[in-house]
Amino acid sequence: MSPLIVCPACDLVHRNAETPVRGRTRCVRCRAPLQRTEGSAVDTAIALAVCALVLLLLSNAYPLVQMQVNGTSRDTTLIGAALGLYAQHFDSLAALVFFTTVVAPLLQTAALLYVLIPVRRRRRAPGQETVFRVLVQVRPWSFMEVFMLGALAALVRLSNFAHIVTGISLWSCLLLMFCLSALTSITSPEQIWHWIERSRE
Repeated sequence: MSPLIVCPACDLVHRNAETPVRGRTRCVRCRAPLQRTEGSAVDTAIALAVCALVLLLLSNAYPLVQMQVNGTSRDTTLIGAALGLYAQHFDSLAALVFFTTVVAPLLQTAALLYVLIPVRRRRRAPGQETVFRVLVQVRPWSFMEVFMLGALAALVRLSNFAHIVTGISLWSCLLLMFCLSALTSITSPEQIWHWIERSRE
């Protein structure tokens, strides 16, 4: 790993040093954590990424909710929500919803699997550094939590006017939110580089 490490909060440069198994290095200026504990396994990250990918596919394959009003019913999917906004001429909002709820989580999980599966086999994926940089740039745009909060708030309001039936996709999105959070917490850039360096030994 690099002999220098930059604080993610205040950009102060520190010399990188080995940390105890249960320890954590903190910035001397703002006390923000500089690196996570190197205790997670590559297998755990791969399993969470595969789980997230399956949940993402389920979230897009089945309806989110079904609304029943006056004997008629309508349902929508995750992609259908973006298409509905586009049909109402909210082009920018539709693109943002599609990118943050479909494209960004898909790129995040696919990039992690592309990098980590060869690392587990002690190999190097072609274009590994480029894919890793894309992952770092895309990860902040995964807003599944914001989407779920907005969807639940809208469903509570709609329940006063229509009968709402939750679909498989809504529960998949909820599980996906927790899965992506767990995946993000154990795959910090420092942790991934640690795995990469260890695979070269």
